[in-house]
Amino acid sequence: MIANTIRKAALAAAVMSFALSSAIAADLKWAHVYEEGSSYHKWAVWAADEIKARTDGRVNVTVFPASSLGKESEINEGLTIGSVDMIYTGPNFAERDYGPIAISDYPFMLKNYAHWQAYRDSDLFTELSEGYKDATGHTVMAITWYGYRHVTSNFPITKPEDMRGLKIRVPDSPVMVMFPNAVGANPTPIAFSEVYLALQQGVVDAQENPLPTIQFKKFYEVQSNINLTGHIGNSLIIIVSSTAMDNIGEDAGVVEAVLKEAAAQCADEINQAETDLVQWFIDQGIQINEVDKDAFQAAVEPILTDESKVPYELDHYNRMQALAN
Repeated sequence: MIANTIRKAALAAAVMSFALSSAIAADLKWAHVYEEGSSYHKWAVWAADEIKARTDGRVNVTVFPASSLGKESEINEGLTIGSVDMIYTGPNFAERDYGPIAISDYPFMLKNYAHWQAYRDSDLFTELSEGYKDATGHTVMAITWYGYRHVTSNFPITKPEDMRGLKIRVPDSPVMVMFPNAVGANPTPIAFSEVYLALQQGVVDAQENPLPTIQFKKFYEVQSNINLTGHIGNSLIIIVSSTAMDNIGEDAGVVEAVLKEAAAQCADEINQAETDLVQWFIDQGIQINEVDKDAFQAAVEPILTDESKVPYELDHYNRMQALAN
C-alpha cells in the first residue's frame, strides 16, 4: 500500500515536472548596448511580447538594454559561454568570427536604404548568414538598419584633410578603423557606454554614429557640429545562440518570423528618423555641414576591392554592388 502511494506520488511529480518544463521550453536573455528609449529596444520588447504570445508562453524572452549584461564584445562572447542567448550586434563585431558577414558595414558599400533592403532580402545575405552559422554554431535570425554614420566634432569637417590627426572614437572592430585611417585620422576604440564622457572630457575630439544614435545618446550636447559624411551604412543583426536554438526547438520558425517583422519595422523607423532629424538638430543649434563625399569615398575605394585588405571575396563585393541596380 505504501509502495503504491509512493509510486503514485512520484508519477504525479513527474507529470507536474513535465508540464512545467513544457510550459516554458526556452527562457532567453536578449542583450544589447542601446538605451531603453531607442527604437532597437522598443522593437526588441515588442518582439519578446509577440514571441511569448505566438508560442503560447513556451518561449519567454527578457530584454536587457544599455550594456546591462556587458559591452558589445562581451555579449558576443556571451553567446558561446552561455551568459546570453540572443543579441543585437553590429556585423563589424560578428566579423571576428566570420569576416564576410561584415561586408555591408564597409565604407561606402551601400548606396542608399533601398540598396540595404535589397541586400537584406538577397541570397547573398542568406549565404553569409549560413557562413557565420558554420563558423560559430549560432544563427543570424534577422538584420535591421542602424543608419548612415556621420562624424560629429566641435568644428566643421567638409573634406578628408579636415580629419587629419583627428582623435576620433570608433567601435572596437577592424572595419571601423578603415575610414579614419584612410583619411589620416587617429581612430580610438572606446566602449559605446563610455563615449559621452570621453567627448565631454576631451579624451577624444570626435565620434561617428547615425543621426538617431547621436540623438538618443545625446552626443549633440558635447559636440557642436554634425558633418554628413555618410561613410558607412550600418546594420545590426539579431543572433540566437546554438543552445538557445536547441531550446526553442519547433518554435524556431515562429521566433524567426517575429524577429524579422520587428527588424523590418525598426529599420523603417530608423530610416524615417534619419530624414526628420536634420531639422531637429538645426533647431537645437547644431551646425549641420555638407561634405565633399566623393573625396571621402575616393580615399577608401581602392581598399574595398583589394582581397588582401578585406575579409570578403571580390565575388561578394560584385554581388553586393549588383544589388544596387
